[in-house]
Amino acid sequence: MNTSEFLNITSLIVPDRTAIIFDGKRISYSELALRVARLANALRDLGVKSGDRIATMEVNCNEHIEAYFAAAKLDAIYVPINFRATESELEYMLNDSSPTVLLAGSRYTDMIGPISTKIDSLKVLIVIDGSADGWHTYDQMVNSDRDDEMFPESDDDDLTMLMFTAGTTGSPKGVMLSHDSFSSYILSNVSPPDMEVEEKNILTVPLYHIAGVQAVMAAIYGGRTLIIQRQFEPVEWMALVEDEKANRAMMVPTMLKMLLDHEEFPNHDLSSLEVITYGAAPMPLEVIRRAIEMLPGTFFINAFGQTETAATITMLPPEDHILEGSSEEVEIKLKRLTSIGKPLDDVEVRIVSEDGDAVALGETGEIVARGSRLMKGYWKQEEATAEALRGGWLYTGDLGYFDEDGYIFLSGRAKDFIKRGGEMVSPEEVEQVLHSHPSIDEAAIIGVPDVDWGERVRAIVVAKDGETIDGNEVIEYCRSRLSSFKKPESVVVVHELPRNPLGKVLKRVLRESHSCLLYTSDAA
Repeated sequence: MNTSEFLNITSLIVPDRTAIIFDGKRISYSELALRVARLANALRDLGVKSGDRIATMEVNCNEHIEAYFAAAKLDAIYVPINFRATESELEYMLNDSSPTVLLAGSRYTDMIGPISTKIDSLKVLIVIDGSADGWHTYDQMVNSDRDDEMFPESDDDDLTMLMFTAGTTGSPKGVMLSHDSFSSYILSNVSPPDMEVEEKNILTVPLYHIAGVQAVMAAIYGGRTLIIQRQFEPVEWMALVEDEKANRAMMVPTMLKMLLDHEEFPNHDLSSLEVITYGAAPMPLEVIRRAIEMLPGTFFINAFGQTETAATITMLPPEDHILEGSSEEVEIKLKRLTSIGKPLDDVEVRIVSEDGDAVALGETGEIVARGSRLMKGYWKQEEATAEALRGGWLYTGDLGYFDEDGYIFLSGRAKDFIKRGGEMVSPEEVEQVLHSHPSIDEAAIIGVPDVDWGERVRAIVVAKDGETIDGNEVIEYCRSRLSSFKKPESVVVVHELPRNPLGKVLKRVLRESHSCLLYTSDAA
C-alpha cells in the first residue's frame, strides 16, 4: 500500500478527530489532509516531480508529518535530516541525497544559507516558522486555495524515504525505504481507525529517527491523536501526559530513566498511560524493573529494530513484563526482560555464523532478517549494500542468541564484540552485571588492545549521586557473577557516557578516549 493512503483512509473515517496536538494547536484529521493537499500542490507548482528528494531539518513538529505525506502524494522521496547535525555533517547529507527542496526551522537558516549554494540540486528553500531572506514561507504554502487531489503512482516497492543512519561508526549512510517498508508492518500490527475508540500517543522520539517515523505511521493509520513534544524534557512530558491523558508513549531507555529519577515524578498523575513501548538502545534490567514498579497499570513493550528494517522485527510483549507468579516464574521473567523478545509473525529472523550458517541454540551469531519491510539498500553505496543484503537476508550487525523458548538475547554489535585470548566477550552481558552494582548509574564495556591477550575488557562507569566507585571492588563484583575471562580488568570512572540523541552509547568515542589508559577516574 502507498503510505499516502494511511492519511486518506483515516481522514474519511474519523475526519473530526484530533490528529495532532502541538504548541497550542489542535489539528483534526480533515484539516491535516487539507494542509497536506495544499502543501503538495504548492510544491508541485515549484517544480517538484516524481523521484525528487524533499529534505526537512527541524525539531519535532506537525510540519514534519505534513511534509512527508505531501512528498508521498507527489511520488517524491522524503529525507529527514538530524537537526543536531554540524555544518560538515549537513553538507555531507545534502550532497549525498541531492534534494530539490529543503524545509527548515528558522534557527537553522543561517547555517544552511552558505551550504545551499554548494548543493547544485537544491532549488527551493522553505522556512517552517517565521521568515528568512530568499526563503519561501511554509504558512503561505499551506494557506493557499490550491488543494487539488493528487493520485500518486508509486507502488509498494517504490522508494518513499531516505533516512540517514546515526553514523556512530563513521559517515552516515542513506537507508532506502519503500512504501512497503512501512505498510507491511503497519497493516500486520496496527488496527485501523475505530470511531468508538480514541487513543492519544505522546511523541518525543525525534522524527529523523526510524522509531519516531514508525510511531507517526502507526498513529496516522490507527486514527490516534499525536501529542508532539519538540524535544524530550521530563517535566514537560509528564505535564503533557497528565493534561492530555495520553494513553501511549514511545521512549528510549535514557528518557525512561530520566523520568524515574526526576524529583517531580511523584507530583504528576500518569495513570492514563496504558502502553509504553521502549527500544532504540539496550534497556538496563534495573531501569525496566523500576519502571514496572513505579508505573503500575502500564503495560510495557520492548520493540527491537533498526533503520535498515524500517520497523520492529522482534518484540517482548506486555505479558513478559508482568513479574508475578512463583519465584521460579518470576526468575524466568526477569531473565526474559534482558531479551528483545521473539520475531514478529511477518518477518523471518535467524542467527548465523560468519559463514551464514544457522548456529546452535544458545550459540552467539549475527542476527539476520528477511521480509518485505527491509530496506532496498544504501543510497549510492553498492558495496555497503552488497555487504548488508546477502541472499535476501539483511545482516543487521547485531550479535545475539536464541534461548530454548525462542527468545533472542543481544550480545552487542559485531564491531563492539571483544576477543580476549580466543574467547568472545559480549559487552551486553557484562554491562547488565555492572548496571546491577549498587553504586553504578551507567556502564559501558570496551575492548582495549593487548599484546598478550589481543584485547582486554575495560569498564567505563558513571557513579550514582553521592556514591564513590572502587575499581578493584567492581572487578571482584563481576568476578563472582561472570566467567573469569569476561570480568573487567580495568575500570574507568567518568562523569557521563557519550551518547547519540537516542541514548546509544558511542563506543567508538569511548575507545578513542580510553583505550590507552590503565585504571583511572576523571570524576575524582
